[in-house]
Amino acid sequence: MRKIQLANVTQLSDYDDIIDVRSPAEFAENHVPGAINAAVLNNSERARIGTLYKQTSPFEAQRLGAALIARNIALHLETQFNQRPREWRPLVYCWRGGQRSAAMAHVLAQVGWRVGQLQGGYKIFRRHVIDELNALPVRYQFRVICGATGSGKSRLLQVLQAQGAQVLDMEKLAQHRGSLLGNLPGQNQPAQKMFETRLWDALRRYDARFPVFVEAESRKIGLLAIPTNLLEQIRQAECIAIETVTPARVKLLLEDYAHFLADTDLLKNALAPLLELHGHKVIEQWHHMALQGEWSSLVTDLLNRHYDPAYLRSTANNFPRLKDARILQLNTLDETGLLIASQALLTKNQ
Repeated sequence: MRKIQLANVTQLSDYDDIIDVRSPAEFAENHVPGAINAAVLNNSERARIGTLYKQTSPFEAQRLGAALIARNIALHLETQFNQRPREWRPLVYCWRGGQRSAAMAHVLAQVGWRVGQLQGGYKIFRRHVIDELNALPVRYQFRVICGATGSGKSRLLQVLQAQGAQVLDMEKLAQHRGSLLGNLPGQNQPAQKMFETRLWDALRRYDARFPVFVEAESRKIGLLAIPTNLLEQIRQAECIAIETVTPARVKLLLEDYAHFLADTDLLKNALAPLLELHGHKVIEQWHHMALQGEWSSLVTDLLNRHYDPAYLRSTANNFPRLKDARILQLNTLDETGLLIASQALLTKNQ
């Protein structure tokens, strides 16, 4: 049997695989980036053991738990671990580096693999992420892409990233477009903890010698809150303002929000929160435009009545350096136009 090595959060990259032995529900809420879920107790088993521990006796809970854990570890050995080579080096963790990860690590070590066990488990990892989200943002020079809804901010970030720039795409990490209608079809947003882990995983990889491009955001992206220190650093950063002609903005929005064109009831429900702000008459006008298929007119009116005024209020209050921003005038949002804009930005920031 090989000796189990105790590891800390800074050693994650030293291992071939990271194995999270917590339940699928715990794993779904948040986990170490790249981890494999090999639960030693599934959701119902974990609940059953917890109830037995509290209502009957710790001994009975531990006896049943041991049997279930042994059975589940055997299943993992016969399935997802059955092709791992002799040289495989896995790192195992559970909630606090306790019995669940110890059991898995013990068996894997018995097989002969070079096993690590994360000291303190997920709880210590989570503490590390919180601490790093407080510390990391001050290391970087952010460049904030500002612009009204539909001006191409997200697409410009994608092109910048393809050109080798450092990009923090928070909307991608949050699985949301950031606006009232920003829910992505068929996708739920991650849990807040998972969003924060994704942000940490991105921030820790940047080179402080070069700028990090990011889109101007509100305090929340959908249901998810941007960590305070990160938000403050972004809002104090140098701004780049995109000014895009309205026809190009409308075209982009019709492409990005095409799911509403196919489901007017979905759009109607999404517009409901604007009733108090704009009143029944305006909302009914928007519903009528949607039912008549007057999509360009509807999008233009939404921009003029709601999105553009909201953008002006928000950016003026939250981005003090916007008044000194470099202006990018865009007449189209096609690949060529965005590539030219991205190369101009990268040349300036080299």
